[in-house]
Amino acid sequence: MELFSLKDKVTVVTGACGLLGTQHCEALAAAGANVVVADLDERACESVAGQLPGRPLAVRMDVTSTDSLQAARERILEVYGRIDVLINNAAINDMFENPALAGHQSMFEHYPLDVWDRSWKVNVSGVFLCSQVLGGVMAERGSGIIINIASTYGIVAPDQTVYRNEEGEQTFYKSPAYPVTKSAVLGFTKFLAAYWGHKGVRVNALSPGGVENRQDAFFQTNYSKKTLLGRMAAPADYKGAIVFLASDASAYMTGANLVVDGGWTAI
Repeated sequence: MELFSLKDKVTVVTGACGLLGTQHCEALAAAGANVVVADLDERACESVAGQLPGRPLAVRMDVTSTDSLQAARERILEVYGRIDVLINNAAINDMFENPALAGHQSMFEHYPLDVWDRSWKVNVSGVFLCSQVLGGVMAERGSGIIINIASTYGIVAPDQTVYRNEEGEQTFYKSPAYPVTKSAVLGFTKFLAAYWGHKGVRVNALSPGGVENRQDAFFQTNYSKKTLLGRMAAPADYKGAIVFLASDASAYMTGANLVVDGGWTAI
């Protein structure tokens, strides 16, 4: 089990206060890591950090701001002196201010350009900047691990039928921004693995499937039918994968995409 140990490893999790971010933090801390809980809301970060063992650190971080990332980097180095693991988890999904208009606005024909641009800024440029500013510390030292959280929708196109209710009404479409940005994350993962391989920095992606989070019953049913295991993921289902990728258990793995999706993309 020592292969999976993260004892005293300094591990930065972006988007740490979200549904999966908190699970990542818990898993890493349980494996012995000192977790840097990084997100936009500093109070939320402090709340999550306060529930973790070890020596956690709450840091406000805007993944789209170089200044914010540089300030966070200095704070982390001041406290720990190094960075061992970076998990690029921060991302945004489709959100529309008026639910009544979501069906219309989520259609490709009407999809707002500003929503598309915002997704690229967070989901792609945010991964780029975090890797550059925080990952650069690891490259300079000659060792480290970067884990980019992608998605099954970065591998296969969304099946729009899972968003149809029992009456066959399409009240929402999975829009292009999320799947396209997650595809870009997979491409960036391969680039960075090749670029920093000689620097001792391993870069991999984790592609999770859909997580049950109080969605409409019809959606949960439709989604579950498309998985080989017949269910959506529980939030805790990715803890093992995160520890594996962050530890020496995956020592000969880089430039890869670990798919954990209940069989969604298998057929």
